[in-house]
Amino acid sequence: MRTFRSLSVVVTLFAFWLVMSGYFTAFLLTMGVASAIAITAFAHRMDVVDREGHPMHLTASAFTYWPWLVKEIIKAAWDVSKIILDPKLPISPTLVRVKMSQKSNVGQVTYANSITLTPGTISVAVEGDEILVHALTRDGADSLVEGDMDRRVARFEGLS
Repeated sequence: MRTFRSLSVVVTLFAFWLVMSGYFTAFLLTMGVASAIAITAFAHRMDVVDREGHPMHLTASAFTYWPWLVKEIIKAAWDVSKIILDPKLPISPTLVRVKMSQKSNVGQVTYANSITLTPGTISVAVEGDEILVHALTRDGADSLVEGDMDRRVARFEGLS
């Protein structure tokens, strides 16, 4: 499994390099592969090429979770834009503790980051099985407490 994970890291890094550079000459492609291999070797020395450092087991579920998250970010951005443009500025800032069902560090970080990526909410602290969240409106806080995002992250993590 370690060899497969290492190969996956090399391929992922090279693909990222290729997308970002856009150059397809033999010399630069060779340098891209060499860089990906060198970075993977350094990562092994630091012992970060593991299930948490390169969670390739989440790849399949990412194809359903990321589009949903992008849709939620767009909806929340629209809601925040309407609030900002409203002359009355109808905000009701609130702090709320949200339970999380994620067990792994990757799942907890994914949930906290998903909250922060969604406009109008910020993950302030992770304490035990709860996240302290600042929300711009009470409705935003209530939608987190309902738990739809928690359930989707748990499904992404493979818990349900």
